Amino acid sequence: MARSRVAGLCCRGVGGLRRVISILVVGLVAAGCGDAMGTLPGSPVPSELLIRESPSPYRQVSAGLVSAVIPDAWRPRVAGEVDDPRQGIIAGPRPGDWELDRPPGEGLAAMWVDGTAVGVPSDYYYLAATGPVLDVLTGSKQCRATRQHVVVDHLPAYAQGAPDSPGDYVANGHGVCTVRNHPTRWAYFVAAPGYGPVREVGIPSSGLYLVVAVMPASPRAPFLLNRLLARTEFNGSSVSEMIAAAQPATFQLARLL
Repeated sequence: MARSRVAGLCCRGVGGLRRVISILVVGLVAAGCGDAMGTLPGSPVPSELLIRESPSPYRQVSAGLVSAVIPDAWRPRVAGEVDDPRQGIIAGPRPGDWELDRPPGEGLAAMWVDGTAVGVPSDYYYLAATGPVLDVLTGSKQCRATRQHVVVDHLPAYAQGAPDSPGDYVANGHGVCTVRNHPTRWAYFVAAPGYGPVREVGIPSSGLYLVVAVMPASPRAPFLLNRLLARTEFNGSSVSEMIAAAQPATFQLARLL
């Protein structure tokens, strides 16, 4: 795994998704980019949350360039403050659980980081995608990964990768947690487009994508997790389409879940 090849990015424990993305700052500062971290004046204002009801037990929610399908019982909200480069949707029976220092028992978070607001080279997001973001899910006593699949892993040139490396990383996987003594299952998708082909789909200015879905363990949990991830879109591009763009015809989301 690339995490072992990049120093200074060990961050254990499970926290809220906003905290997960905040660790991006730590990774970039560790890479010597502290002076570039100021939010630029043109940062996007969080978009209004739009909800589309349907006859099914699911509804579609959208915020800006992010769209997801969630169960009717979940409460969605917009992620990110006014001056925050993190944008997207957080949902669940108790959306505030994503803010706590423990894994949520149920819910979905779909977020992206506006690279124009952060102001660092695109391939520096590789550090966050291969280090803190994954460790938050796989490095906790309450949680463990049951399967991980790395679709694309190109070590950037600044980290002793190939001189022409696109510096991109795309992965997903799933696992189990114990939350309040109850077993759960989770699935995630993470992508740092770098200068690779994923930049041709999704949100042009995005430096990092992260989708995490959590469900109580049950025979139907794999199907439900697959549904939530597969129907999450960034600027009209689904998770499956982003994976296909990274490495065509090598991965089927349903098979992993």
